[in-house]
Amino acid sequence: MSSPATTDRLDVWRDLIRDNFVALDIHADRDRTFAGSVRTSDLGHLTVASVESGTQGCSRTPGLARRDSDVYLQVGLIARGAATVAQDGREAVLRPGDFAVYETDRPFFWGLQGDWELLVFTWPRASIALDAGASQLLTARALSGGDGLGAIVGRMLRDLVTSPPELSAAGGVRLADEVAELVTTVAGERVSPAAPARAADDLLRRIDAHILERLADPDLCPTSIAAAHFVSTRHLHRLFAHRGGTVAQQIQRLRLERCRRELLDPRGSITDVSRRWGFTDLATFSRAFRGAYGMSPSEWRQRCTPMS
Repeated sequence: MSSPATTDRLDVWRDLIRDNFVALDIHADRDRTFAGSVRTSDLGHLTVASVESGTQGCSRTPGLARRDSDVYLQVGLIARGAATVAQDGREAVLRPGDFAVYETDRPFFWGLQGDWELLVFTWPRASIALDAGASQLLTARALSGGDGLGAIVGRMLRDLVTSPPELSAAGGVRLADEVAELVTTVAGERVSPAAPARAADDLLRRIDAHILERLADPDLCPTSIAAAHFVSTRHLHRLFAHRGGTVAQQIQRLRLERCRRELLDPRGSITDVSRRWGFTDLATFSRAFRGAYGMSPSEWRQRCTPMS
């Protein structure tokens, strides 16, 4: 997170907001002392910002929206104070911890009260896998950060500001995409109760592919899988519990299947086959194999090897 850019002048504040976000028409009480600050950092194509100031109204007018060629999807999370956000014929009241989605190619309004802090997350609209009709259904809806998936997403958003992760360029891009998907899932839940189920199915498909790609890696485990998909291990276990099993069981089942298939070829030792598919201990592999197939690896190989 960069050092805060601060000002005590409203005209400079407008320029500061324009330079870091988009051009807004900002109105504040000129009879009161004005102060404001903006801190930003980047994670891939996601810009993370903390904005602090006092009571004011911020309008993205039709003229300002038409003037900009760059289009963004933004999420505002009210960390302190109170706010209202309006777009697409809806208005949402946000309390600390709540967040809302809005887009910059259409008019919107933020009303911010008291001594407030707003966390703003900005993605290029082209990076979001939603068509225009779908995204317009998600805007200006109060999304609670206090329970359910909203609590997980809200905590993740706050952590991106307070404890930004140190990631490679590729890791930053992946994290930016994962966070965007989680945010749009939470917003979609307000519109369609089926949205979270679809999102969970999509996540499971990506996790299944990840497991298959790394099945031979002995370090593949629930912790590494959860980290690669930016979810908690608890959430990962909950996803697999709906299938009636565990992550570790799936990894072991797939590894054993690959080993059983390779053991049909009499060339190569049982130890080499087991290590090739992520087992680091022959005794552990043999016990798991017998538990799954009712015989030891050597018995399986003997049964399936033609007599010379």
